[in-house]
Amino acid sequence: MKKEERIRKNKHFRLIYSRGKSYSDDILVVYIFKNKSNINRLGISVSKKIGKSVVRNRVKRLIREAFRVNKDKFKVGYDIIFVARSKSAKSNFHEIEKSIFNVLKKAGILKEGI
Repeated sequence: MKKEERIRKNKHFRLIYSRGKSYSDDILVVYIFKNKSNINRLGISVSKKIGKSVVRNRVKRLIREAFRVNKDKFKVGYDIIFVARSKSAKSNFHEIEKSIFNVLKKAGILKEGI
């Protein structure tokens, strides 16, 4: 992912948590906040409750890759934060990808016809 497509600063995370809308399923929680640009920015949060660093980094890689592969199917102009739930530690790529589609469909971010 490009540098401008990432959310990294704590103040940006806190802004999106406080002003954004949240949607969830059993694997992921997503916070959505409209930004004023023509790109989507992605942030990922995986708590230490999920597991040790190997597990947390694997979950982050899976979420990042599932988002990257499908990013042309999402509407642009949003800041999106994915928060992993404990079930994500035992999930594979396809389950995480399905969960991303599920929560973004609830949020209304999917493009028409998908």
